[in-house]
Amino acid sequence: MPLGIVSAGTGNGMVKSLLDEIDEPCSVSNAMLAIIRGHKCSLDVATVLQGKTRFFSVLMLAWGLVADIDIESEKYRWMGSARLDFYGLLRVIRLRKYNGRVSFVPAPGYETFGEKSSFHSLHQNQADDLKVAENCYLGPEICMEDLEWRSLDGPFVSVWLHNVPWGSEDTCAAPSAKFSDGYLDLIIMRDCSKSSLLTVMTKLNDGSHVKSPHVFYLKVKAFVLEPGQRADDPSKGGIIDSDGEVLARGQGAYKYENKDLMTYGPLQITVDQGLATLFSPRL
Repeated sequence: MPLGIVSAGTGNGMVKSLLDEIDEPCSVSNAMLAIIRGHKCSLDVATVLQGKTRFFSVLMLAWGLVADIDIESEKYRWMGSARLDFYGLLRVIRLRKYNGRVSFVPAPGYETFGEKSSFHSLHQNQADDLKVAENCYLGPEICMEDLEWRSLDGPFVSVWLHNVPWGSEDTCAAPSAKFSDGYLDLIIMRDCSKSSLLTVMTKLNDGSHVKSPHVFYLKVKAFVLEPGQRADDPSKGGIIDSDGEVLARGQGAYKYENKDLMTYGPLQITVDQGLATLFSPRL
């Protein structure tokens, strides 16, 4: 069943990605016309897994700076989309870095990123009321141990995993991303000064931030995130955000008292190539 996406939110990254391919402005009318025309395209779907708890993602997953901006700026929702720019500047001024580790299976051509490592199974104790019913689709069957893994250790400023080029109408997060190439685009920032980070962020609107020496940009087939505490305050954790929804919050994070789908611990992401279908403005 094809899905029709209409730009009616704060970010509208999926609609922007669809319309940008034919140089159409991101608007409600153009999104509606794309649905009416009835053309279709395939879309990769990522499965985020922790124990028996699963979340299916079509846009992005973030931890660190991007997730903090996306979720903590909710308190300024009255500002409209400007809340992201305002809070982004605030978070750069009061920059956080997070300890942790990321492991990934690089796409061909990206094998030099990170250090060679091996996969280890993730076991989490999840409450029964957080488990997804076993009769639903469980994601792709992949033998993780047989893949060629590489890893990077923190501290990290930001870890951003993207499925389509645009994260919002003015943020081209992953300029090389494709709708159904079977890979996710990984954008990582580790050691970066505040001034350099500001420069990187000003280039998000055209995707040229990925050329910065402070940015790791590669394609991955599978991914494991092991989130840690803030480097400046080990008593506080971060936020893991997927498609604008909070998956997990570390102790001391914004609205930590909320009950989220997952715990703030290791999780893994795999990709189903072309699993979903979207109405598209192009043939």
